[in-house]
Amino acid sequence: MDADARFAEFVAERGDALLRYGYMLAGNPHDAADLVQEALLKLRGAWPRLRRKENPESYARTTMARLHIATWRLRRRELLAWELPELEHHDRLPGGDERRMWQALAGLPRKQRAVLVLRYYEQLDDAEIAAVLGISRGTVRSQAARALDKLRAAVPAEPMTRGNAR
Repeated sequence: MDADARFAEFVAERGDALLRYGYMLAGNPHDAADLVQEALLKLRGAWPRLRRKENPESYARTTMARLHIATWRLRRRELLAWELPELEHHDRLPGGDERRMWQALAGLPRKQRAVLVLRYYEQLDDAEIAAVLGISRGTVRSQAARALDKLRAAVPAEPMTRGNAR
């Protein structure tokens, strides 16, 4: 099988997963699609060097995270003005605070959002996140702490009562 066919097979198999990852990073489907397209262009250019590696998806995901951060550095902050699509399934927050949580996530600075996505969606540790984003482990921890503080302030925890205890 030639390199073009292997690349096409990779895109067909992992394209949807990359799009979901892009959505978690960017917070909207349009920017997610842009991240995937740009990452796949870069991956295609590097494909001859990567074909011997077992996981080209990690290259694509790292590229997407770095592109996302680069965009953040250019724009600094952006205000997202879109409604979330109806999702088939996702966990509900207590007290109907789901919309506030998504709004709080959308309001986070790009670097903080990227750190949270890599930590909780990709389940990477601090060293791996630092390598992906090109920052120090201390910066990863401080960005995560600041992001979680902002989320806690935006969506306060519901006090435990007999009715909501698990």
